[in-house]
Amino acid sequence: MAIRRILTLEEPVLRERTRKVTTFDVSLHRLLDDMLETMRDAPGIGLAANQVGIGLQIAVIEIDGVLTELINPQIVRRSGEDIDWEGCLSIPGFVAEVARSLKVTVKARDRHGKEFRIKGEELLARALQHEIDHLNGVLYVDYLESLEELVRVGESDSAGDDVREGAVAGI
Repeated sequence: MAIRRILTLEEPVLRERTRKVTTFDVSLHRLLDDMLETMRDAPGIGLAANQVGIGLQIAVIEIDGVLTELINPQIVRRSGEDIDWEGCLSIPGFVAEVARSLKVTVKARDRHGKEFRIKGEELLARALQHEIDHLNGVLYVDYLESLEELVRVGESDSAGDDVREGAVAGI
């Protein structure tokens, strides 16, 4: 396993739609393992392949010790709305309040090509939507009216509430 460089906002690959994975082999497994190690090292709770320069529909998410590997993921159902702080490993040091669906169901494949579905609520739902957005060339800042809505981690938001390191800064 290897830690890969996480690309930042100015890298054009982050704005490109990724390609479907068609081969489920040892090189895919190696990439998934590298992405997990990279995400943990950052530290974060989610990482999409294009964040490490690979234009394939692959993402990893780990919340409360539960790892989810997603190949060719698609949201098939969503409901409710949740507004919460969100950040990104590709936009380090900043967070913003973003509206997302409260619950989602995602269809994807595992590292061996087997199809599965995962239902997520709250933080898992947010992470699933965030990573799938990455795979479609969308960043969380695209949901903001202005980049002035970004808050540096550790500062206060407009209501005077502290924005702490744990504010989902590393999706």
